[in-house]
Amino acid sequence: MKNAKIISINIGKPIQIQFNNKELSTGIFKTPNNDPLFLTWIGFEGDGQADLVHHGGRDKAVCVYPYEHYPYWENELNQALEYSAFGENLTTQGLLETEVCIGDVFQLGEAVVQVSQPRQPCFKLSVRYGVPDMPLKVQETGYTGFYFSVLQEGLVSNSDSLIRTSRHPKGITVSYANHIMHRDKNDTEGIKKILEVKELSENWRKTFVKRLEGSATDTKERLTGDKGD
Repeated sequence: MKNAKIISINIGKPIQIQFNNKELSTGIFKTPNNDPLFLTWIGFEGDGQADLVHHGGRDKAVCVYPYEHYPYWENELNQALEYSAFGENLTTQGLLETEVCIGDVFQLGEAVVQVSQPRQPCFKLSVRYGVPDMPLKVQETGYTGFYFSVLQEGLVSNSDSLIRTSRHPKGITVSYANHIMHRDKNDTEGIKKILEVKELSENWRKTFVKRLEGSATDTKERLTGDKGD
């Protein structure tokens, strides 16, 4: 089974900032933590999210981002990036979107976690880097990262490894799920294949079901923060 290294565990409570002449609450500015942290059903103790509609909860308890993507973004943004550059809780090495499947189970210190969905980039990344199309850039590269749900609570430290104890038999990678969600949106067979994974998050399940039913789904607010047209 594949092991991965934890580069950094990052946490932070939401803060208030100014964006487009409005006050905005965001939890994207997390900082590395060197002490062992308890991972609960809904995330690491000491961590928090501002937008509980799109972030957090049981299906999205832990946000993971591969450190392998950092050099690409440092070149793209023309700046050095610190850990948690994408607001992730775990900066990892050895777990790419092309290799991780929805439903894969990992031992994480004393905790047990499971991949629930790809991370969907939102406009808070634009807020952080001053790049209006940053969420779209992340989406198009496929360098999204992903979420864990928590199957067993426990203490986690930087010295722990992420040990994959079970690979899901359906083999739906995070990259494949991203492709069907954002690029090949009319691939009904692909959608049905993904929906066969019962461990898929409720949010992504609802989106794919609506798509099969012919209902349009609008992601503009997530990408831009604009609730209107």
